[in-house]
Parts: sequence; C-alpha cells; structure tokens
Amino acid sequence: MRMIFTGFDAREEFGWHAFTSSVIHHAKEAIAFVPISGPQRDGTNAFTYARFLVPVLQKHKGMALFVDGCDMVVRADICNLFDLFDARYAVQVVKHEYKTKHSVKYLGTAMEAQNSDYPRKNWSSVMLMNCEHPAWKKVTDIVMMSGPELHEFRFLKDDEIGDLPVEWGWLADEYGRSEHANLLHFTTGIPAFPAYSKTPHANDWIAAANKVTHTVA
Repeated sequence: MRMIFTGFDAREEFGWHAFTSSVIHHAKEAIAFVPISGPQRDGTNAFTYARFLVPVLQKHKGMALFVDGCDMVVRADICNLFDLFDARYAVQVVKHEYKTKHSVKYLGTAMEAQNSDYPRKNWSSVMLMNCEHPAWKKVTDIVMMSGPELHEFRFLKDDEIGDLPVEWGWLADEYGRSEHANLLHFTTGIPAFPAYSKTPHANDWIAAANKVTHTVA
C-alpha cells in the first residue's frame, strides 16, 4: 500500500476530496491518505509549516510523499511518482523558477491574501522525502523555524535536493495548459472559487470534483 501525506485546510475541504478521489481513480495500487494540518501562522494554509514534520511522524524511517492536496488533482497513476525516489537525496522536488502572474491568491474569498514571490517558491508543494536522511534531524521544532528557512530548504545543502519532473507539479494558473501534466496545482485558487473558474485545466478539476458528488442512481 502507498501512503500519501496531504495538506488539509477545512476552508478548502472540497478540494481535498477532489484530490483524493482523483488519486484513487487513477492508482493501480491501494492508497492511504494522511491529512496534515496545524495552527495558522504567517502562511495562507493550515499546513504551511506542518508538512515539514512528516519525517518526524515517520520516525525518520523510509520514504514519504507529501503534496499540498487541497488545490491539486492528478491525471495519472501517482504510484509512478513514488517510483522516482532516489535515496541519494534528502528530498526531491519540482524546482520551479518563475515569477507569479497573480499578486493576490484566493481572490474574492475569506482566504484572500497577497501572493508574494520568494526563492524556491512552490518547491515544497510536492516533496518526495527520504525520512532517513540525517538532514531531517535538524527539523524537529517547526515553531522555532521561519517560513523562509523551511520553504527555501535553507537547512539543506543544494546537492541534498533532487529533481522531480515538472509534470508532477504543473502550476496550471502560472504555466497554462499542458497535455503532459500528471499533477495539476491550482496555486492561487481552485476552480470552485468563481475568480478561478476559467483557469487553465479547470475542466480537469471540475471532472474530478464531479466524481466526489456522484452517486449511483
């Protein structure tokens, strides 16, 4: 069985169910989900910091996959992402290099917030983690660490951060459409929010969401 740690925020709960449903519908193996949440700090989500405790939760054993989840859907078997694990690295991520086109995220909702640029933005949204790597022993108390320290992986050396293909972390609202995208990330807001109903790949998100509400007649 494959286990996925996912971000969870009650304000985007429907998005979480759309994501998990999309995973199940495409997976060839059994999947277990572990929702991750925590106290709201200076981030826009309840799991902004909590995600970095996954190696602790795993007792620093084995490997683990964390994804934001709440604002994502997949279009391929996520087990193929697990197969990219490389024990040489502390973590593998999609190494995005971009400036956002959207100065505000969650526009028109109670979650509305500034969407600032920073180094290694969105690298932590998909993390294939080597929980046994000694570098993770530095992350035991996230209260004492700042957002930049964590999300920019300042506690790691550059050669401890491996690559994942961008298809496994496609930023739909930043990059546009791609027929090769396996995991779609709606970074500024899911298409359930009116301001993002026309986002590239909104149809893929809506199709996943419709399966959540489907019942047998």
